[in-house]
Amino acid sequence: MAPAARTAGDSGQRIGSPGADEEITVDVVRRRSVADDVLELTLVRPTADPLPQWTPGAHVDVLLPTGIVRQYSLCGDPGETGSWRIGVLREPAGRGGSAWLHDHAVEGTELVLRGPRNNFPLVDAERYVFVAGGVGITPVLPMVHAAERAGRPWVLWYGGRRRSSMAFLEELGGYGDRVRPRPEDESGQLDLATVLAEQEPGTLYYCCGPSGLIDAMRSRCQGMPSGSLRVERFSAVPQPAVEEPDGGIEVVCRRSGLTVAVPPGTSILDAVRQAGVDVLSSCTEGICGTCETTVLDGVPEHRDSLLTEDEQEAGDTMMICVSRALGDRLVLDL
Repeated sequence: MAPAARTAGDSGQRIGSPGADEEITVDVVRRRSVADDVLELTLVRPTADPLPQWTPGAHVDVLLPTGIVRQYSLCGDPGETGSWRIGVLREPAGRGGSAWLHDHAVEGTELVLRGPRNNFPLVDAERYVFVAGGVGITPVLPMVHAAERAGRPWVLWYGGRRRSSMAFLEELGGYGDRVRPRPEDESGQLDLATVLAEQEPGTLYYCCGPSGLIDAMRSRCQGMPSGSLRVERFSAVPQPAVEEPDGGIEVVCRRSGLTVAVPPGTSILDAVRQAGVDVLSSCTEGICGTCETTVLDGVPEHRDSLLTEDEQEAGDTMMICVSRALGDRLVLDL
């Protein structure tokens, strides 16, 4: 699964490989169960050509035959250019993407991907504390391997409902007591007071998992130096209702030479697409970064779950799938 959101003060940049918006055709060459309801897929190009380079924390868009687009973290080795791995949790309450992959992505199945893009990059630090909940282990797994190769001290706290539901425990087993599994049915929920008990200077904290875990980490890390905590979300942060101008807003698409009226209740993304402007998007929830657009004039009313507080304050870019304007006009680089 993936993506995405950084926390306030995070100076890491969203990273896309050259051509990250291009579509890539791959074949499933291996599928295996790595935990209860978690499927690992190994993907290669049918031509055997190398896949684009990526860095720990990156995700890809999977463009399913049903028309659904879903994001999944790359959880293999970034140095392995011949294949990619993704981990897919079956989500019964989801919109059908994970179910399709579980039911239909057998060996030999052709899939179309887009990416990779990294909203959750691993930044160089003196030491790391990784915190993963459930399938949140997928972007963290290559981070652990990278920290180990770099010779940086690290520890991984890994929570789950039960051991059988916790993916990649076997792969992590060689790291000994630096990996600290906490199945809820054995030891209760992750004790964040213990996780954060030793706050050594130069430590970066990376957290991915359910919203409750991320919110609790953010609350407990408020007194840390700016940028100490970096997070990735799988679902958007609920946003309060806002009043919009009765006539909606006006969006000037500078490169296209179009001025588009965006009525209340219609996203900027939908409005500009209806006007003929070609814009890529994936999640339509403000968490993946695909539709991020440069703001040339006007003040965005940010409603995404990806930009940091500093980035939102700067107002240089916005996620047009969910965000609006703090006035009645925006000029965008579209």
